[in-house]
Amino acid sequence: MNKSLPILDQSFESTLRKHQIELKRKEIKILQVNIGKLCNLACLHCHVEAGPKRTENMVRKTVNRILDLLRQEPQIHTVDITGGAPEMNENFRYFVSEIRKMGKEVIDRCNLTVFFEPGQEDTIQFLASQKVKVVASLPCYLSDNVDKQRGKGTFVKSIDALQQMNDLGYGKPGSGLELDLVYNPVGEHLPPGQVKLQEDYKVYLKDNFNIEFNQLYTITNMPIKRYAHMLEREGKMVEYMQLLINAFNPRAAEAVMCTELISISYDGQIYDCDFNQMLEIPLNWKDRTVFNIESFSSLEEDIAFDNHCFGCTAGAGSSCAGAIL
Repeated sequence: MNKSLPILDQSFESTLRKHQIELKRKEIKILQVNIGKLCNLACLHCHVEAGPKRTENMVRKTVNRILDLLRQEPQIHTVDITGGAPEMNENFRYFVSEIRKMGKEVIDRCNLTVFFEPGQEDTIQFLASQKVKVVASLPCYLSDNVDKQRGKGTFVKSIDALQQMNDLGYGKPGSGLELDLVYNPVGEHLPPGQVKLQEDYKVYLKDNFNIEFNQLYTITNMPIKRYAHMLEREGKMVEYMQLLINAFNPRAAEAVMCTELISISYDGQIYDCDFNQMLEIPLNWKDRTVFNIESFSSLEEDIAFDNHCFGCTAGAGSSCAGAIL
């Protein structure tokens, strides 16, 4: 049980039973890998609590073990690499290159400002050469909101990075280089409609900065780690949890990402999703690592749920690929 959350009148699992929803693991198609918690930013909404002082980073031995397992799994079509700032891990480029040799899609969860860090000057070119799909965090198209959430000056750097990516073809029709953006609410509310907000982003960024991108993902802030600490400091945790519970959507619950995705931590531990990973809730509450399994296909354990899962099932739903509905 996630002890940071308040005791609720109804649990997530009891809510599933009430709506006669039974969620089981299907064939695993997406592998999400958190390659480390080191980051050049320390964003207020970060559920990883990443930052410049974090030392947890995936080593080459763990990377190679994941690669060995992936070579046995043709049904896993996508490897979603996250952090921290994944590009800051010294094994990032090797990991990406080896996955691409298998013909699998690679997603880089990017904060955009990392491109201006020492040693990252050619990272955009590397990503383009490997045809890596970039999912970039831009929690708003207004500078004040972005800087409030991510730190002073981050908006200007983000715009600069997006323009550089556009220059290489990212976000341009027919380029084969996909650039998606991620929106997170600044306040204690659910994201607005993804389709309408995407239109607003596209118009504003094009008109003001001549920036193009493919899709916008709207992601609900999860009541865990750094965002949970903020809610607790402001006395809003109970109110926010009630908001998520009241907005429970059975259709969104039936399509949650954890049925076809597993998440790997920097040390090789296996989880149902990135959120469970940060709460250290392993698969079916058991100790499973990339070093004590024979294949990802052998993972048939039930999915481990807790009350933070209300964040994925509220309103239009929320996943690493944005709104579910």
